[in-house]
Amino acid sequence: MSYLNEKYNKEVVPAMVKKFGYTSRMEAPKIDKIVINCGYGRLIAGKTKDEQKKIQDAITRDIALISGQKAILTKSRQSISTFKIREGQEIGCKTTLRRKKMIDFLEGLINITLPRSRDFQGLSPDGMDKFGNYSFGIKEHIAFPEISPEKVNFIFGFQITIVTTAANKEEGLELLKLIGVPIKS
Repeated sequence: MSYLNEKYNKEVVPAMVKKFGYTSRMEAPKIDKIVINCGYGRLIAGKTKDEQKKIQDAITRDIALISGQKAILTKSRQSISTFKIREGQEIGCKTTLRRKKMIDFLEGLINITLPRSRDFQGLSPDGMDKFGNYSFGIKEHIAFPEISPEKVNFIFGFQITIVTTAANKEEGLELLKLIGVPIKS
């Protein structure tokens, strides 16, 4: 059992039950999944097929290293001439983490990556939606220890969404703060 699972069961659940007055431990919200999403349409717009393929391969490889599992490619739904994007063109990648990989990723994110980020002062509470899901962006993927900065050709950013079973914004924020996600008060 990982450190985060123990903390959730021994500290977070009792604190949530006490604060929100749940009748059972099972009512306490938990983290359901983590979605990592990277759109690279701007990077490949106007490039040749070979250049597009190199950029796409580099980004999917780095996302796979960061998340611990292969990323799937996402395609555009419609053509947008302003952005030089055609319908069906691969413009991003995403991966969904659950169970052990999710816990391992979250532990590394909280303890290593976020404190290592340049000028990091905590995550904004505005990233929480009304359903209890928290989204934030990482500007530089080289903040992750899995990525070797010497081997990187270009730096890209991506979005991380932590999906919880919380009923509202207040419960979701409290859950993440108790788990240890550095959210500003």
